Amino acid sequence: MANRERTMSRSRILESRMHRKAQVRFGGSQTKKEQQCHLVGWLPTFDRINHQALLEKLATFPTIRQIIKSWLKAGMMENETLFPTKEGTPQGGVISSLLENIALHGLETCIKASFPASKTIKGETTDNWKPTVIRYADDFLILHRDRAVIEQCKELTNTRLKGMGLELKPSKTKITHTLEQYQGQVGFDFLGWHVRQYPVGKNRSAIVGGSRKLLGFKTFIKPSQEAVKGHMVATREVIRHNRAAPQGKVIKELNPIIKGWTNYHRTVVSKETCNRCDHLLYLQLASWAGYRHPNKGKRWIAQKYWHVHDGQGWKFSDGKSKLWNHSQTAIQRHAKVRGAASPYDGNLLYWSQRLHKHPMMNGIKAKLLQKQGGKCRWCELLFKDGDIIEVDHITPKSEGGGEELSNKFALHRHCHDDRHAKRVNGTSDKGYILEEPCEVKISSTVLQTSAGGDSCA
Repeated sequence: MANRERTMSRSRILESRMHRKAQVRFGGSQTKKEQQCHLVGWLPTFDRINHQALLEKLATFPTIRQIIKSWLKAGMMENETLFPTKEGTPQGGVISSLLENIALHGLETCIKASFPASKTIKGETTDNWKPTVIRYADDFLILHRDRAVIEQCKELTNTRLKGMGLELKPSKTKITHTLEQYQGQVGFDFLGWHVRQYPVGKNRSAIVGGSRKLLGFKTFIKPSQEAVKGHMVATREVIRHNRAAPQGKVIKELNPIIKGWTNYHRTVVSKETCNRCDHLLYLQLASWAGYRHPNKGKRWIAQKYWHVHDGQGWKFSDGKSKLWNHSQTAIQRHAKVRGAASPYDGNLLYWSQRLHKHPMMNGIKAKLLQKQGGKCRWCELLFKDGDIIEVDHITPKSEGGGEELSNKFALHRHCHDDRHAKRVNGTSDKGYILEEPCEVKISSTVLQTSAGGDSCA
């Protein structure tokens, strides 16, 4: 009887703990650990934008205002049929994302200003109580540990959007939890990545800032299933459209797709995903090769299309070019932008020195940019985002220079052209045709004539 009572007591305690745990998932009396893991993802799609409200928010010059107004009213042409635009932005238009971004401008400030920096619950003060807002064009996330705050943010967002004639699309707006299952889902997808947290032991747990307090979970950001599916569909279409094409053409078309996709995802936990994509791509290529040679065996096909290269194992290659594997792209962690820094804040030194951390920057250029402090060695000006950066040899290879890093430097493309022009001509005129001012008092120039007086010098 005593054992039975102890068993029933333990059952009631366990049931009570489970009930409290269910209550504290979203709001209520959460513990510190459970509070820290609550993230919310919203993916809104806007059906319409009020043109007049958008133009008033632009507050630009009359000429630009009239141009943008005409763009908004231009409509869309499809199959020689005009679809006028009475409200909203032209779907697929190059300016649509910009206008939607302008319409949402200020949303972050509005939401953060509605909440205090800290809050005291049952005598315990919680810092960082303001929600975190992440926005990219017309997609955004609002992150917070308390569901009540999230619901309040949702109301604030709807109220603000109504002024622009917008509303959140219910089918694309959702509340999720990143650690525990909520409404049949754990985590959320955003910009091609899946964000989720996993419970771990103390040796692998994340910590709270400088307090070194263990959270009991760890956050992982991986390529989403939809992103992987879309990528593999793209590679499959390339292979399908090149069934009769030479192997080199298939490699040439696949390599940019693979490199672009892996460079985008190289800053997250994507190594396992890249290995899986390599396997799926191998199956696609094996099917392509089998279609071309239906009467040949697998060994013959493998020896014809796959070869060992530089100790890297079997590579899909024709002897001249080889396929880039997803797993060849090295993982490079993203360096978070400092504070509220922006590429348009005028701090060229900070942004030029960050270029070597750009995920699309290859290894040699990244090392040279870091070594040169973000400056072009030829003109001594800072590199900016969007500049075309090239690599040149200090001592040319024709003069005995090697390929080592110490014999290379980074420079602008136009500086590269300038350097080679001066080296070839041995002059400082950059090899261009000289021009001199015309003697008559007008703003024009004439070409310098040859010694024989020929005007076509």
